[in-house]
Amino acid sequence: MIDVELIKYLIGFFVVAIAAFEIAKFLQKKIHFPLITGLILTGILAGSSFLDFIPEYALPKLNFLNEIALAIIAFSAGAELHLEELRSRLKSIKWMTIGQLVVTFVLSTIFVLLIAGHIPFMKDMDFKVQLAIALLFGTIFVARSPSSAIAIINEMRARGPFVKTAMGVTVVIDVLVIILFAISFAIVKTIISGEALDLSFLMVLLLEISLSILLGYIYGQILKLLMQTNLHFNVKAVFIIFIGYSIYLLNHWVSHQVAMAGHHFELEPLLIAIISSFYVTNYTKYNHEFEEIITKISPYIYIIFFTLTGDSLSLQTLINVIEIALILFVVRVLSLIIGGFFGVWAANDDKKYAKIAWMPYVTQAGVAIGLTTMVSNAFPDWGHEFETIIIAIIVINQIVGPPLFKWAIKHVGEAHQKQVYKSSDTQHHKAVIFSLDSISLALARLLKQKGWQVKIVTTQKEHNVNDIDILQVDEYNKNSIAQLNLDNPDSIILLYPDDQKNYEIAEWIYETIGSPNMITRLESGSYANKFKEIGVKVIEPTAAMVNLLDHLVRAPEATNILLGFDENQDTIDVEVRNPDLFGLRIRDLHLPQDVIILSLKRKGNTVITHGYTQLRIGDILTFVGSKDSLEQVRLRFEF
Repeated sequence: MIDVELIKYLIGFFVVAIAAFEIAKFLQKKIHFPLITGLILTGILAGSSFLDFIPEYALPKLNFLNEIALAIIAFSAGAELHLEELRSRLKSIKWMTIGQLVVTFVLSTIFVLLIAGHIPFMKDMDFKVQLAIALLFGTIFVARSPSSAIAIINEMRARGPFVKTAMGVTVVIDVLVIILFAISFAIVKTIISGEALDLSFLMVLLLEISLSILLGYIYGQILKLLMQTNLHFNVKAVFIIFIGYSIYLLNHWVSHQVAMAGHHFELEPLLIAIISSFYVTNYTKYNHEFEEIITKISPYIYIIFFTLTGDSLSLQTLINVIEIALILFVVRVLSLIIGGFFGVWAANDDKKYAKIAWMPYVTQAGVAIGLTTMVSNAFPDWGHEFETIIIAIIVINQIVGPPLFKWAIKHVGEAHQKQVYKSSDTQHHKAVIFSLDSISLALARLLKQKGWQVKIVTTQKEHNVNDIDILQVDEYNKNSIAQLNLDNPDSIILLYPDDQKNYEIAEWIYETIGSPNMITRLESGSYANKFKEIGVKVIEPTAAMVNLLDHLVRAPEATNILLGFDENQDTIDVEVRNPDLFGLRIRDLHLPQDVIILSLKRKGNTVITHGYTQLRIGDILTFVGSKDSLEQVRLRFEF
């Protein structure tokens, strides 16, 4: 029988979710508010404590949306853990993980227990119950946000040991925190229900975790079978959502049917989901497609999850607990700082990291909120107050965390952002050509015919050119170029037959006015990589003409991409510099779904590649794909 009431609630909630997404995007654009925070706050306004668009009694019927979202969040966390790429920083990742996990968990738990009398919903509880709840606070404080970390790293084009360690620790901790939560959650339920914490409890807990890991492997096999089919991408995405939800359905059935040694028996759905995702990502050849599907569906899941989380919160409660939330935020940061010092010291890392080692780990998001939601649902008497405090802390973390991580990346010199370049405000495009010869004059006149304002810079003191603006300098250096007052040209063309001179000019321009569209002709291949590093486009005249004609004859579609006729596609050459990719087989690369390898060059020779070809440091690979995906590939290979 169709549940008409449920359909009505679903329609109402999806309308609210769409509005929440648009409001969150507006806040993100206008005041740089984190998207997740915007979704939560909009959900609070739409909930029962304010506008009441989604009444409180409707939330239990919508809880299945939470369970679907939690499964996808766990899938996403498992898919981020690529074992092959963590090899070169394993020691640092190990000790920083231990420092952040143990120190944060222990100090946070102790502090919450000490101030339990000042937390409204905890002050009248027995000591054992206070201890149990403090364990939950400590566990959730450990959780991180891989998605936020990845977004910041991509935005900063960051690469280096500090960033690699931070990313590895963030992902590993989000896996370990689910296991830690499973243990803490079981202890809390046992204490609150009055059951004994005896040997039988430990045996049941061990069996729960072991069975969940086994089921994670089985679900991984199910996902693998799904990936093997020829179903459409979107159909597979729908099946993955159903598979994730089936984990929770299985847990509900088991919890109602099974009891052991007088103890309640439950599976750990998040652990099952994360193990299954980890298996597909690291031990099957379908990792690329699986990750692509998870990446595509996650934004929609997050909109639903964070909006629904906001709907369940009380605005008045949030206001009442903000002081406690700020205190606990400070405590968590202090524990992160201590854990960071320990991690750097234990791993014998560069001591310059010690004071900032905590900064990448402030931000929290999906997993932390997911665990909080589970607590809220399991303990309705005090769970909502617990959830509200945690959400308030996460909102603060979302605001404070990303700027701290960005500052830390810049501080250690691992940011590789392009310099800010201000183009001309005039309606006419401007070009500056360095060198005065027949080619430069022909190009200047052609550009001028097309409405460009063109200047030629030269060291020649005498010339007979009257139709082009000529700027004369005595010699080229950084000061002389700065004094030219080039007025932010759209393009700079370097046409000297001397690669070294062209490179020096390009570098001075890069440091003086930023990085406009710079183009040079290349006399030999020795400067090609140097030019590319500062964004200069290179042309070798003779080879360019011959190769262009050759490709137009043999591969006209590919040539359209090379010439830029296909605006959505591009090609890049990337040198393998990331030591974690050394020895990795091409079939095991985690490439975006829309990127393919065109060729591989090793020591000047083209290598015929296949799935089992192993990469070497210094290999140069040519990729074709969408521009956004190619940028991700470049960052990973040059890390």
